[in-house]
Amino acid sequence: MNKKITPADLFLGILALLLISVSFYQTWLGLQQIFGPASFVIALVLSLLLLFLCWMLRNAKLEGKPTGSLVGIYVFIASFCFIANFNALYTRFMKTDIYTDELRDINKSFMALENDVESKLSYKYNKITTQNIEIKKKQLMEQIKDPGNKGIGTRAQSLIRDIEKLTGQKVDLLTPVGNDYEDLSERMGHQIDNMISDLSPEERALKTDLNNASLKWNKNIQDLLLLSKKEKDDLSQGIIDESLAEYNKLGSRAQTVLGNEKIHFEPLVSQTQEVGKIGFAFEHAIKHFGMYQFVVLAGCILLDFIIVIIILLVTSPDNNRNNRGSVFNNKRSGNTLIPNN
Repeated sequence: MNKKITPADLFLGILALLLISVSFYQTWLGLQQIFGPASFVIALVLSLLLLFLCWMLRNAKLEGKPTGSLVGIYVFIASFCFIANFNALYTRFMKTDIYTDELRDINKSFMALENDVESKLSYKYNKITTQNIEIKKKQLMEQIKDPGNKGIGTRAQSLIRDIEKLTGQKVDLLTPVGNDYEDLSERMGHQIDNMISDLSPEERALKTDLNNASLKWNKNIQDLLLLSKKEKDDLSQGIIDESLAEYNKLGSRAQTVLGNEKIHFEPLVSQTQEVGKIGFAFEHAIKHFGMYQFVVLAGCILLDFIIVIIILLVTSPDNNRNNRGSVFNNKRSGNTLIPNN
């Protein structure tokens, strides 16, 4: 018998088609890391199966048949789409945050390595005095290079007097070679290092190179974080790879110069090389779970599973559905009145 399409059928069909079409596209993107070009075919097959199961569920519900097995099959297939969808959406919306977290961690790693190395070096003064001298030295070096007041001006001289009070030694006022204030800054820093430490040439060179690298990458990373979202996404991986290469090089050098008994160094590996991979998306979401992660998770659940819930809730058995429009199936019974002539 013919079945008549109702407004509910039309609405559910359009809704299922829209939701599963979006799911198909996201599944295609999310599976590319594993299956490459074949991900298109796999995503298409999964999406067609979901559409077919939605139609089967609607019919089964209308005819009053059990739907448990169909729901189970749908959930099983939709789970694959959910995993791929989460990977695609999370990578798209959280990519900038992932890069930003990695860059900030690298900044912290440089500072931690610098502090670790300095704590293992031999100094003439106690720890607190040495730290204060180091702070003043860095301020002096930055002041000498300051574009607005280059050289040893009033502020630089004030910092030098503070250093002389802390060390009890006289600081020589060096002069720039030409207009190279970067070189002047380095030479003033070396002079102060020599005043406060009993370091070998290798230790002194390591300390200087580590300090310069820490300042350089702190500035480069801060400048990068001020760029637009697209620029950060385009440039971050290159900065991460380059900075980590220098960090690992300096860390290995520190272990060689100071010895394994003084410092233990473990090289860092870029986590963002895993961006786009399914395992990384879920691992990062779990470690940094918050409002944004919850929104992506909820969106993926709604995208893949809400249509089944709607079908089950709004569809009820209709035993008369197959008999609509046929007046011949309704026979009238009763006495026939014959008029008297």
